[in-house]
Amino acid sequence: MNPAAQRARVAEVPPPILVDPGPGLVAAVLYALYDLCWVAAVVLPAPWWVVRALSSARFRATVAARAGADLPRRAGPGERPRILVHGVSVGEVKAAQALVRELAAARPDLQVVVSTVTSTGFDVARKLYPGALVVRFPFDLSVVVRRFLRRVDPVAVVLVELEVWPNFLREANRAGVPLAVVNGRITERSFRRYRAFKRLMPQFARISLFCAQDEEYARRFQGLDADPARVVVTGNVKADGLRTGPREPSEEIVRLVAARPGQLVVVAGSTHPSEELALVRAWRGSFPTARLVLVPRHPERATALARELAAAGAEPQLLTRLRAGESADPARPLVVDTIGELEQVYAASDLVFVGGSLIPHGGQNMLEPAAQGRPVVYGPHVLNFREEAALLERAGAALRVARESELGPVLQGLLADPQGRSRMGQAGRAAVESQKGATRLTWRELSTRVLDRLSGGRP
Repeated sequence: MNPAAQRARVAEVPPPILVDPGPGLVAAVLYALYDLCWVAAVVLPAPWWVVRALSSARFRATVAARAGADLPRRAGPGERPRILVHGVSVGEVKAAQALVRELAAARPDLQVVVSTVTSTGFDVARKLYPGALVVRFPFDLSVVVRRFLRRVDPVAVVLVELEVWPNFLREANRAGVPLAVVNGRITERSFRRYRAFKRLMPQFARISLFCAQDEEYARRFQGLDADPARVVVTGNVKADGLRTGPREPSEEIVRLVAARPGQLVVVAGSTHPSEELALVRAWRGSFPTARLVLVPRHPERATALARELAAAGAEPQLLTRLRAGESADPARPLVVDTIGELEQVYAASDLVFVGGSLIPHGGQNMLEPAAQGRPVVYGPHVLNFREEAALLERAGAALRVARESELGPVLQGLLADPQGRSRMGQAGRAAVESQKGATRLTWRELSTRVLDRLSGGRP
């Protein structure tokens, strides 16, 4: 696009929101009541907070960080202005990879700060973004949010997928910090919930830009009072963050995961409570000669999960214990109790089950194993990844089971069909590759509609 056409295009869209679009007494009262709810949520269950904090150093650190401890100092004169990229947990943090790379390359004058809520998201962010500041997203109490924004001092905030905390959005507006949603998505259930409360505390009119994954999500944002001129469809950036093609696992992972030469490996990734037992039952009944590897979505569950499986007669091994010298037993399930190794473990697999889908959780990202050319199976509950699931199913790269009783026979059938697994794997890689390009479109909109319209890099 030539410079004149680009200037004309930018002139057609509204400028970034740099003031509070909803001032007034009624709004002030509503936000005061909202703050009181946060205070009550802390004070009323205070004994539980104390017990939990005394029993877990990790919990204490998380609470302290979200309350405003360990924040970076405010950028001084001559230091690069900051841009905040927020992803609530692991999936959103990983989804932002390609966009953060684009941002760092195109705007080296800005320092990237990555925020997240969960402990696993925090650990993954520190591994994925070694050159960025990584912080905890604050509790949504106005005084805590104001301190967070003063210390981080971003010129803009990028929210991955959707994070609309009322005080954070309001305080960002009042501080003159524009907000953008990228890779935007909103489920039908969330849409109904937001719509029911939008008259009490409107939020979507506070956001300068919505980069939606598809037309349906765009319509939902507009149905929540987002200005249609601020909503654009740019696609799903998750595909751009995935490296497509075969990936060689490390020799250590191969040795520990597949202890018997030639043994087929079934990896169950990002599993949730009760799914591991279902997979063990399927493994015992249908493919007991394969190596079963369980990667819980939250590694801190590993110890309790090991006890649960042992009580069911399937005592597992833990990856950390194998690394400490315990002999690998390929006849026992393996539980990966570490963070950040899922892609390596997928690379050592012959077949992948993606968790969060046998239970009504909404699924987990099935594009990750598909990008590596692994055939994918998941359960019926994939509401949070319906587009990704539909893409792989159309391509013949994934199978969806309707209930637990189908899991064993489906996995057994695929393990017995190497040519079928190969076809599914190739189709999955091609499907993921076909979706790439969303990051470029997202960056163009974020740059021209928000960042380039800030004077001198700051409001």
